[in-house]
Amino acid sequence: MAGSSKRSRKRSPGGTADSAQAVRDSAQKIWLAGLGAFERARSEGPRVFEALVEQGRDMGARAVGAADQALKAMRQASYRGPQWDKVEKAFEERLARSLKRLGVLTRDQVADLTRQVDEINRSLRAYAGKGAAGTAKRGKKRAGTKARGKRAAGGTRKARRPGAKRRRAA
Repeated sequence: MAGSSKRSRKRSPGGTADSAQAVRDSAQKIWLAGLGAFERARSEGPRVFEALVEQGRDMGARAVGAADQALKAMRQASYRGPQWDKVEKAFEERLARSLKRLGVLTRDQVADLTRQVDEINRSLRAYAGKGAAGTAKRGKKRAGTKARGKRAAGGTRKARRPGAKRRRAA
């Protein structure tokens, strides 16, 4: 046995050429197999595709039928009892927590914000209405004041700062 292991380790001078030829033959077969697969896919592809589409239609119809049967069975079993209410309540609570984490407002919060915006709009309209009426009254009063007369006579509106130069009119 010891002698046989030494023989397997030794290489014959023609062994490398034989293994290189075996690798070339193997690569050639792989190449031909790939070409054959490509040709088969090209020639049989449309037929296989249509068969898969038909199988998909059948599977879809079966899935819809199974869902309908499950729904009918659930309705007939009248699951609408205290257990179902607990499940529904737990689902709603988890959903509300998730929405809160995401920052989505609840229906009550949206209603409260809508009410606040309406109040702000009403107060702004009321303020704008009072402001417009007040502006018209103030304009009439200012028309006959002494300050307006001084400005027409060359007076200044503001007092100059100490050390500020007077601008010349161009």
